[in-house]
Amino acid sequence: MPVLLVEDDRDLAGGLKHALQNEGFAVNHVTTGGAALAAIEADVPDMIILDIGLPDMDGLTVLKRLRVVHPALPVLLLTARSSLDDKVAGLDSGADDYLSKPFDMGELLARLRVLQRRLGTVKSNDISIGTLSLDTATRAVCVDGDPIELSRREYMLLKALMENAGRVQTREALETKLYSWGEEVASNAIEVHIHNLRKKLVPGFIKTVRGVGYVVG
Repeated sequence: MPVLLVEDDRDLAGGLKHALQNEGFAVNHVTTGGAALAAIEADVPDMIILDIGLPDMDGLTVLKRLRVVHPALPVLLLTARSSLDDKVAGLDSGADDYLSKPFDMGELLARLRVLQRRLGTVKSNDISIGTLSLDTATRAVCVDGDPIELSRREYMLLKALMENAGRVQTREALETKLYSWGEEVASNAIEVHIHNLRKKLVPGFIKTVRGVGYVVG
């Protein structure tokens, strides 16, 4: 799932990006409000983590501007301002949630999972198709009840396909879900992951739609 992280503290942003990528998010990091608005215009993410204290403009200004064009795009605000008035101002500006610094990484990830469920991308922790089941909470994958080992990107790819069962996913769409913005991606990366997944799953589970992409279900 693509996430735009807008945070000018590079140390904090580095830690956040690492933790989010470990949880299966593809992260684009920018440090200014202007860069955030440009990034959203170029490629709309699924969610935004937005710091209020940015060097070029207030995060609430960024939030108000993006709400004009994207009223339903989930936004989690980060701020060192902890007063009730600041929280109310953030929510009134269109934020979906608000987290004060310093915060626990586990709490941040839990709040992002809530936003995922609001998006409708995660209807429950368990996604089952035929004999294959995937638990998004524990990241466990089982075939006929037997656990199978997947790499991080194999898991992310399978999850993206199962969440969109019956809908063909293009290679470009899958790359967006697996890789962060600006990350170098080999031209055959998705094909390699699909090949490795197929060796571990039920034969025929992932179908190729020639010239378009892949589909399950």
